[in-house]
Amino acid sequence: MLDLSVLLEDSARRYPDRVALIYGTERLTYADLNARAARIAALLADRGIRPGDRIALTCPNIPAFPAVYYGILKAGGVVVPLNTLFKSREIAYHLDDSGAVLYFCFEGTDAMPTGEYGRSAFSEADGCREILFLSADSDAVTTADGTDVQPGIDLDLVGTRAGVCCPTDTAVVLYTSGTTGRPKGAELTHANMVLNALTANRLFDSNPLRHDTYLLTLPLFHSFGQTVTMNAGLSVGATLVLMPRFEAKAALDLMLAESVTVFAGVPTMYWALLGAVDESVDVKQIARTLRRAISGGAALPVEILTRFADRFGIGILEGYGLSETSPLAMFSDPERDPRPGSIGVPVWGIEAMLIDEHENPVIGPDVVGELVLCGHNIMKGYLDRPEATAEVMRDGWFRTGDLARRDDDGFYYIVDRAKDLIVRGGFNVYPREIEEVLMSHPSVSLAAVVGVPDERHGEEVKAFVIPEPGSRLGETELIDWCKEQMAAYKYPRRIEFMTVLPMTATGKILKRALVETARSPRQDVS
Repeated sequence: MLDLSVLLEDSARRYPDRVALIYGTERLTYADLNARAARIAALLADRGIRPGDRIALTCPNIPAFPAVYYGILKAGGVVVPLNTLFKSREIAYHLDDSGAVLYFCFEGTDAMPTGEYGRSAFSEADGCREILFLSADSDAVTTADGTDVQPGIDLDLVGTRAGVCCPTDTAVVLYTSGTTGRPKGAELTHANMVLNALTANRLFDSNPLRHDTYLLTLPLFHSFGQTVTMNAGLSVGATLVLMPRFEAKAALDLMLAESVTVFAGVPTMYWALLGAVDESVDVKQIARTLRRAISGGAALPVEILTRFADRFGIGILEGYGLSETSPLAMFSDPERDPRPGSIGVPVWGIEAMLIDEHENPVIGPDVVGELVLCGHNIMKGYLDRPEATAEVMRDGWFRTGDLARRDDDGFYYIVDRAKDLIVRGGFNVYPREIEEVLMSHPSVSLAAVVGVPDERHGEEVKAFVIPEPGSRLGETELIDWCKEQMAAYKYPRRIEFMTVLPMTATGKILKRALVETARSPRQDVS
């Protein structure tokens, strides 16, 4: 049955006493987690939730997230996960846009005041009937006035659901980042989500007999963490180690303490892990247990891939996808030689193609075109936005907006986001290419390249650089070095050194913020 809640229920039936979640000193078995989800489903039934109702969820990586997520599914509802960094105005927008009838919100902490923002947003939202609060320390659910509303439930009924879902029914609504307008909700079906989780396990060679241990540092409200780690891991009876906020040294300590076998992260997480290794970290022991390292969410610089392999003795398998693709669409083929810098090949059941600006197929290797996809992972559409859906989905193909090339062997390489392309004096400049070159400099730790307005050339290439600790690298010196490494129209004329780069909650470099805060035009270094 292609019902997303079955992923948990099946593992709970087969491995009831196996540890499903580790959170600090707390350990929940599969039977425990399934019972908590069943209690949430009973609570929703008591509150009149009907199959198909959309229910919003703001929660970090704590046991309450999977319990509520699967509880909503058991009740026949649709999960609408929200970014834990949203402020009141943003939460209210998502509650209204999704048509959520009920809102689960983490009560929050001083460092993460989600409860405060959630309460304010709920008062502004029009159609949401009730807000319920979640705790990090217990499985209690409370109303706005602090009343505990968690009902009891007969544990013999923990496998029951409100009704059998059709595979094409919406299971989850994931909101896009909204970089080109107001965020849109991608409707993902039960079939989308189940098949994507099972495809991930096929690629990672994960199965119940192996009993993997995943470290979940990726936020579960995001498609990458939700499908590739939580849903995929629970479907094979894996043990999931929850980390609410990524901290590189703490992540290394957990890898060691819990004998983690699978780690998935975005490139900046791998960069941070490398920077956090010191004498106290037993890298050899981590390397003995870690069998899969997976990167996605953004292009992985080859320099980071190489450094990680040298330090930990394991290659990073790179994948590609979007919220609209559930997310997994492309992945490094574990059975073939890795191609550094490649996002791999289409996963099982997915077709890929490159098209030009006239939507004609791109013929030949290494020719850049827009990547389009077709298969079981493609969303049903954007919630209540038929025109926006029609813009990206035509003739069964989904337009990703990403520019890519394909080599002679069928491996794909992301060149850049179409919207990030820099046009300098009529020449196309791909930021990722410049970033790769910059990061090969021994004094550069991390780099991000954007286009900024320029009266003479239309756009100018600007690089934001985090130098290696102790480096005395200067702007003129780095620009002169870049001149020797790349064509005249490509190298950055403007470089700004930073101690940190702005990032999203998922660890992606927020280039929009870099563009907005770029310095005023000044005399360029020629």
